[in-house]
Amino acid sequence: MDKLTLYIGNKNYSSWSFRPWIALEGCGVAFEEVLIPFDFSAGNPQIREVSPTGKVPMLDHGGFKIWESLAIIEYVAELFPDAGLLPQDRQARSLARSYSMEMLSGFSALRSNCPMNMRRPVGRPDLPGEVMKDVARIETIWHEARSRSGGPFLFGAFSGADAMFAPVVSRLERYDIAVSAKTKAYMAAMKALPAWKKWEEAALKETWIVPEDED
Repeated sequence: MDKLTLYIGNKNYSSWSFRPWIALEGCGVAFEEVLIPFDFSAGNPQIREVSPTGKVPMLDHGGFKIWESLAIIEYVAELFPDAGLLPQDRQARSLARSYSMEMLSGFSALRSNCPMNMRRPVGRPDLPGEVMKDVARIETIWHEARSRSGGPFLFGAFSGADAMFAPVVSRLERYDIAVSAKTKAYMAAMKALPAWKKWEEAALKETWIVPEDED
C-alpha cells in the first residue's frame, strides 16, 4: 500500500490538524507527518504548493489528496477497517458521524472565543453566555455517548469521534471552563492517551507565535 502523508500546521494552535493526527496516531495507523507552520500574516505559501485549498490538514495517499479533518478520518477508516477509527456497530457508527458533523459545523462561540493554544496558562477569562451554551451541548454529547458505550471514550475504545473533539478537551482545560465530574473524567482519559502526550509535548516546544490566537 502507498504510504500516507499527513500535512499539518502548528501543533500548538492547529485544532483541525490535531483531529486527524490524533485519530491516526491513536488508532495505530502508520503515516508520515509534514508540518508546515502558519507563521505568516497571510498564511504560509508553502501550503498552497501541496494543498488544493491552501489549508491544512491534508492527506496524501500515493499522490491522491484528501482534505478536511473528518474526510481524512473517514478515508483512512475505509483503508483500515479494523483500526477502530469508526465503531463497528451500525447505530454507534451513525451516532459517531452525527456527533462528528455537529462538531464540524457547530460550536462557533467556543471556537472564536477560546482558540486552541496548548501553551496558554490556565485561566478563566470573561466569556459570553453563548460559549457556555456550546459547552453544555458538548457535555451532553459526551455524557450520552459514554453512558451508551460504557466509556471510557465516546464509543468505548478511542475512535475518530473522540479525535474530532480532542481540541475541545484542550480548550476546556486551558480556559478553565467549569464542567461536570463526568466531563473531567473523559478529559482525563483523553489526556492520558500516548498520542495526546506526544502531540502536546511537541506543541509546547514550538516557538512560532500567532498573535490572534494569544490572549
